[in-house]
Order: sequence, then C-alpha cells, then structure tokens
Amino acid sequence: MLSPYLLDLLRAWWKAARPQGWLFPGRDPVQPLTTRQLNRACHAAAMMAEIDKPVSPHTPRVTARRFATHLLEQKTDIRVIQVLLEAETYCPPTPD
Repeated sequence: MLSPYLLDLLRAWWKAARPQGWLFPGRDPVQPLTTRQLNRACHAAAMMAEIDKPVSPHTPRVTARRFATHLLEQKTDIRVIQVLLEAETYCPPTPD
C-alpha cells in the first residue's frame, strides 16, 4: 500500500526531476539505480525515520506478508486482504 503522503511526495519528485529514462536513475542517468545505491538509500531512510531495527529493500514485502498473516489470523476475508494489498491474483470465494 502506498500512503497518500508518499504518493504526493513521489508526484512532487516526478514533477521536479522529470526523469526521461529510469524512474530512479543511477549516477549515470541512462543506467538504473544499482543494488548498492538502493541499499544505501534504504539505510539512510531508516536512519532518518529513526528505525533502529535492521532494514533492507525487502523489508516492505516482509512487512506486508506479516500484515496479511495477522489479518488472516483475525478471520479477515481474503478478498479484503487482497484489496488492501492490491493483489491481482484470483481467489475463489470462501464459504460463509
């Protein structure tokens, strides 16, 4: 899920940067962001957010999985979870 604040922030960045190739270019604008650059950006963001737990670029995916598992354990309908996570996979209806 993308928060409205983050969406606004990305839109503002897009308007300012107007990237022609990659959405997040590397040092060389014709090349994508490298894995190392992404890791550094991720750790810098965690420091700015004062997150003291270990983070990686995979953290949001793991967090989403935990969120979905928690909802399932609380008996939330799978279709609701799919909408929350914007999942596009088909899930047959569950019996009531």
